[in-house]
Amino acid sequence: MAMTLSITIGQHTEQGAKEENQDFHGAVTPKEPQLSNKGIAVAIADGVSSCINGREAAESCVRSFLADYYSTPDSWTTKESAHKILTAINSWLYQRGQQSDDSNRGLITTFSTLILKSTTAHIFHVGDSRVYRLQNQSLEQLTNDHRRTTSDNQYLSRAIGIDVHLDVDYLTTAIEANDIFILTTDGVHDFVDNHDIVDSIKCNQSLDVACQEITRIALSKGSHDNITCQILRVNAIPLQSANEAIENLTKLPFPPELETGMIIDGYRIEHEIHTSNRTQVYRATDIDSKETVVIKTPSANYEDDPIYIEGFIREEWIGQRIRSSRVVKIAQQTRPRQFLYSVMEHIDGQTLRQWMDQHSQPDIKEARFIIEQIASGLRSFHRLQMLHQDIKPENIMIDGNGKVSIIDFGSTKIAGIAEISSPIERVKLLGTKNYTAPEYLIGQAGSNRSDIFSLGTIAYELLTGKLPYGNTLNKLNDTIKSLPKLRYEPSNQHNPMIPQWMDHCLRKAVEANPEQRYELLSEFIYDLSHPNKNLKPNSNAPLLENNPLLFWQGAVIFMVLINITLIYLLTK
Repeated sequence: MAMTLSITIGQHTEQGAKEENQDFHGAVTPKEPQLSNKGIAVAIADGVSSCINGREAAESCVRSFLADYYSTPDSWTTKESAHKILTAINSWLYQRGQQSDDSNRGLITTFSTLILKSTTAHIFHVGDSRVYRLQNQSLEQLTNDHRRTTSDNQYLSRAIGIDVHLDVDYLTTAIEANDIFILTTDGVHDFVDNHDIVDSIKCNQSLDVACQEITRIALSKGSHDNITCQILRVNAIPLQSANEAIENLTKLPFPPELETGMIIDGYRIEHEIHTSNRTQVYRATDIDSKETVVIKTPSANYEDDPIYIEGFIREEWIGQRIRSSRVVKIAQQTRPRQFLYSVMEHIDGQTLRQWMDQHSQPDIKEARFIIEQIASGLRSFHRLQMLHQDIKPENIMIDGNGKVSIIDFGSTKIAGIAEISSPIERVKLLGTKNYTAPEYLIGQAGSNRSDIFSLGTIAYELLTGKLPYGNTLNKLNDTIKSLPKLRYEPSNQHNPMIPQWMDHCLRKAVEANPEQRYELLSEFIYDLSHPNKNLKPNSNAPLLENNPLLFWQGAVIFMVLINITLIYLLTK
């Protein structure tokens, strides 16, 4: 039977010798699907005692983090989600502290959080609270104390709310069943040694009682601070056999071959739009709403292929989370489904490939408008930490009003989902070679820059009818040494109407080395309309590539000088 992430947790806090307890702690164990998509979060904070508002800082930090973490997109990585939230919390606490004339009224706190997602522990840490792991009776401190020691005292070198800039320690570690994690504030670990912590857990079946015993020991050894302890035991981690995973994926059977007039789950098939060896696409009518929709079905060729089925299901998952007028809308199913398929909005138009076949070398402004719209849709993927990985003219629709929509995301990589372990191998799907960034072709990981390469290639082709590297990408070897061999063909050699500054922009978008490419879509789109004096031609490329006009002017002058010299010699 498949197992899900399961824990037991114990917690205890006391104000100790202090008049007020400025520690705060919390934990969230959500239900599915958040348990799988986001994991279990445990957090502890210790408000700085020299600040009157230390308690408020600690409580605000823990409560805000645990609430906001589960509100971040499922597609984000744990790291991305946590860093964005902690940066926002730090800014809020810092601004609140700056509004007071009294320096003792600042809102400053330490903060440590442990997030268990799938089979990995993610730890984020600022200050001198601690996170330990007890494994096979061996206690290991996973965090480092951010303290500065002087001749007469110790001070926090890092904390939430202490500065406008926040530096957070982040580490990950694999988890196993029976692993135990302990979170403590300095009122505990400054007075209780590792042996006492291990014995307290070993001698008490109840983790709550173990926490109470650890805090009691801290008090007996003279702790003069607030004392808080959390202990978390991993009972089970998500384990699923390949057979169980395939069984879950195949709960819905593939639909039969659809024909005009057939009705499937309340949709009447009108006619087939497109078919390939991977999918079939049909125009259909929702019988209840009378709305025209598009139904996409998986190919029977892949009925026994779990990798293919997972990708087909993932495409619907992505489409229901993207919010952009430049991305085709995937319908949320309200009726029970008997078969595996997806329903999307109907776009009355043609693919960009068909449009390009009818419009060779369109007006520069028109081409630029199309590219801007594709970039807008692509940006909605990047905001959710998704890489499309297959931007090409065939995956873009353009309607009669010139509105552009991205229609296919079967190759999309989702950063947050990639963190979840699965017995189904997740293959690296590559798009069409001429539009695929070179780093993919040599086995390297992609980034936002990889999608920018694909978009830059489309922009180049729109303006010239050619590809920036011809067909040489198809011949690229699988080593990084082959990248310099790629030769960019200046766009204005194919279309003299393209200004030199725009060609420099296109060149930067499709640079073979991703480090030399645009990092942000917004930069590329801006430079496509505005001359950027900082864009320099490739110094390693021949003059004919960088400045063909100057090359031919020089060639003409050289030939004139040769002719003058010959005439002089013949008439001498």
